[in-house]
Amino acid sequence: MRPQVQPTVEPFLQTVADASRSLLLLDYDGTLAPFRTRRDQAFPYPGIASVLQRIIHNSHTRVVIISGRDAEDTIRLLGIQPAPEVWGLHGSQRMKPGGPAENVQPDPAALETLAVADHWLGYQQLRHLAEFKPGSIAVHWRDLEEWEADQIRGRILLGWMHIAQDTGMDLLEFDCGVEIRASATDKGDAVRAIANEMDSDTPVAYLGDDSTDERAFKAVNNRGLSVLVRPQWRRTAAQLWIKPPNELLDFLEQWLGACQKQDSSKGAAAGNG
Repeated sequence: MRPQVQPTVEPFLQTVADASRSLLLLDYDGTLAPFRTRRDQAFPYPGIASVLQRIIHNSHTRVVIISGRDAEDTIRLLGIQPAPEVWGLHGSQRMKPGGPAENVQPDPAALETLAVADHWLGYQQLRHLAEFKPGSIAVHWRDLEEWEADQIRGRILLGWMHIAQDTGMDLLEFDCGVEIRASATDKGDAVRAIANEMDSDTPVAYLGDDSTDERAFKAVNNRGLSVLVRPQWRRTAAQLWIKPPNELLDFLEQWLGACQKQDSSKGAAAGNG
């Protein structure tokens, strides 16, 4: 890692090495995997799935993926067996290891509003850019020319902004896209819910890349480490910035090393006993 990064990472990872249990929370798209125009081909950066699998098998760390994707979609792309716990749809969906997805069902009024938002996309001839999820619709314009992306964004917001304001829906802009969704949980809520299931002194880190991760960064800042994973820096509430894929892989390997250091220390103590 860059020299300015390591002094922040090392003291935190020492707490991971000293703790009996730790918590690693990770966004998916843009963090563990590069963005792809074909979203069904957004597989993790080389080496990432392997090191995450080793962290999970080590058993000292609870690994949770928190994504805007559907949980089953995230698990398929990640390709880890057994699969980790995944909170999908920005925290509105939870899938425990080996269990079914538990969804927060949008109310009928929200579904009617989404139908209106969908109608606007059809009127603008933009449905081919849409991703339809339970409780939300997201439109992506990654890899389009800047002028075309700006035009599409303006056309969508022209209709969706009024729909959201009139109905209380959330309008969420992210890198190269916008999403209209039923007001429910966000990634910050998911972080707090997961952290509250752990002891208060459990070391916790959240890694994310997008504006949708900002609430998660803020939620973790009072008790752990927040990490922006992004090729270019941007203004953020995160405490640390690392670049994918090499620095991300290095961070995860150091996390694994901290867990293994704990195993070595316990083994030495047992031998001395």
